[in-house]
Amino acid sequence: MLIIGSHVSFKSDDQLVGSVKEALSYGSNTFMFYTGAPQNAMRKPINGKYTMDAYNLMYKSGIDPVNLIVHAPYIINLANRDNFSFNVSFLTEEIERCEELGILKMVLHPGSHIKRGVEEGLNAIVDTLNAVLNKDTSVFICLETMAGKGSELGANIDELKYIIDNVKFNEKLMVCLDTCHLNDSGIDISKFDDYLLEFDKKIGINKIGCVHVNDSKNELGSHKDRHENIGYGTIGFDNLLNVIYNKKLEGVPKILETPWIKYSDKETYAPYKFEIEMIRNKVFNENLKEDLAKSHELDF
Repeated sequence: MLIIGSHVSFKSDDQLVGSVKEALSYGSNTFMFYTGAPQNAMRKPINGKYTMDAYNLMYKSGIDPVNLIVHAPYIINLANRDNFSFNVSFLTEEIERCEELGILKMVLHPGSHIKRGVEEGLNAIVDTLNAVLNKDTSVFICLETMAGKGSELGANIDELKYIIDNVKFNEKLMVCLDTCHLNDSGIDISKFDDYLLEFDKKIGINKIGCVHVNDSKNELGSHKDRHENIGYGTIGFDNLLNVIYNKKLEGVPKILETPWIKYSDKETYAPYKFEIEMIRNKVFNENLKEDLAKSHELDF
């Protein structure tokens, strides 16, 4: 079964139950969210009633909570040793919030070494994860493949392998593949099966915890990280379908993070319902953006 969804909101007035309702409006059977603003450390307590209501709704709607994903906030930079104490405490808090919500996977950007060198950055990531993870941690940290912008780490398999190999409780670590990031880092998605063979040899296919499905606005190897809507970018619809329906990734949640589409000078709308329909039908809709605009005209 195809497990596919998108990024959704997690608002204070309805929290997880609101996330479930938004996902269902897109035709999703999974989703990803931040438990608070990704740019700061301000967090509101988890409301148990909203969580219970969300699980009841998921049970009725056929969403398996095992496939849900939380994305860690951007302000955590594990490769910056100067922020070691903050990284450890805040990442620990985010894991505890996931545990309270019953979420089993958290996507995390490995971090940027900020001109201190790859080796120092990778070791800082390892040390932070060793300080956070223990034998009782119930959440899997999915290290995201990055585009290699600036001093980003995790832009190739060997860097991810180094992190995993050197973390003590590395059974708690997985990897999140991002198709846009892979393309921008220099991986040709038209040869995705070759990439999976290398990944399996060095890390293991079983370590892939989720996939971010995004087209790219950039050419191969640009190291820029700019997402595009499905089929509208340089990767292309057919290549993305090969990733989504790849038998080696069957059962792995696929999450869309594509840009919202502009409807007027002030309004943008999520494209996920239309993109998921294209993916399920396996037919590219070259009028996706126009159809989305028309659908909102009908709502007024």
